[in-house]
Amino acid sequence: MIRIKTPLGMVALTSGYFANLVGNIASGSYGVKAMATRGPVEGFRAKLFGKNFPEKGVRVYERSDKLIIDIHIKVVYGVNISAIVENLTEKVKYSVEQSTGLEVHAINIYVDEMDAG
Repeated sequence: MIRIKTPLGMVALTSGYFANLVGNIASGSYGVKAMATRGPVEGFRAKLFGKNFPEKGVRVYERSDKLIIDIHIKVVYGVNISAIVENLTEKVKYSVEQSTGLEVHAINIYVDEMDAG
């Protein structure tokens, strides 16, 4: 949970909010086939609850009032990976900063799989 101090009090944003925001941006980006699981626990959750759930492939945490975002994706085979990553980085940074008013310090994108289009 990330807290934002405002003149009227504290606002708490859940990890589910960020997961939905970032996941929707990433899933809709050119060249991204799907979100990938971040590890064995998420892989088990995907098998148990179905292929897609809000937190799949996204981790957002705060360090010194700045956000750090980890995104795990599957890309389409044959598409320029650096172009996908650059485009996704810009879209996520802009959307998160506009939506929350928090500064995004780093976006780490992990290309875990490549899939035929």
